[in-house]
Amino acid sequence: MNPQLYNDYGSWIRSQFSFRVQKISIDGGFSCPNRDGTVSAGGCTFCDNRTFNPSYCNPAKGIREQIQTGKDFFARKYPTMRYLAYFQAYSNTYAPLDTLRRRYEEALSQDGVVGIVIGTRPDCVTEETLDYLEELSRRTFVIVEYGIESVDNATLKRINRGHTFECSRDAIIATHERGILTGGHIILGLPGETAEDNIRQAAEISALPLDILKLHQLQIIRGTQLAEDYLSNPFKLYTADEYIDVCIRYIERLRKDLVLERFVSQSPADMLIAPKWGIKNHEFTDRLVNELKRRRTWQGRLL
Repeated sequence: MNPQLYNDYGSWIRSQFSFRVQKISIDGGFSCPNRDGTVSAGGCTFCDNRTFNPSYCNPAKGIREQIQTGKDFFARKYPTMRYLAYFQAYSNTYAPLDTLRRRYEEALSQDGVVGIVIGTRPDCVTEETLDYLEELSRRTFVIVEYGIESVDNATLKRINRGHTFECSRDAIIATHERGILTGGHIILGLPGETAEDNIRQAAEISALPLDILKLHQLQIIRGTQLAEDYLSNPFKLYTADEYIDVCIRYIERLRKDLVLERFVSQSPADMLIAPKWGIKNHEFTDRLVNELKRRRTWQGRLL
């Protein structure tokens, strides 16, 4: 993507390595305090991990086998590819430090793995864990990615997130202060939030010491609590064009050095209730870029 329009992840990750890298998703067998009863037993109302986990992500296979399966898939096309082990399913810092160390180090010991990406919740990191991740980041490439979802505490309560925005902010600051690359994830269009609410939050997200940001649209996934809520009392969901407009107005208010990894997500068709846009992720991004050009605007223009 044109870096004058937005600071895209593809260009940034190529600047970090002298070779091609690809994430391989891993289910490390972790749980979530929002599911096991520590915070809640119901989980976030929107969540079903099957919507983004590849089929080979199965903790019963073990970390080594999952990585090898991912490598076999990508190596057919890119034999010189290197890999980032992406601990994606559930909360991947939610375990004793000895367990975390053992699982991360196993992933990093696999041939061709040159770094690690750890997806987690902001209420699942301790000082001890961050101290270890700081040390690890001196040895290898490390990103810690936090699910923020919204800056509005009423929204976070409504979706049964189980933590506040202040919790996200504190975890992000603590991670950044240790020199660890820090990512965040936001869902646009959550129940009760208007387009203007979403756009206003951009300034608060931009003020956080984040290195990388992922955005995606709210999706209603079959079998979730949010699906029950939506089917019994439907609420507003963005059309593709409306969402493009929100994304553009959002990124106009983000600082220019914040790396934008994605704008949209695509759940399996058999699990998705709505919205059904019929657009692949790269097609959406192409439309977004064309609209940025048409409007003659760019990331950070209105910050």
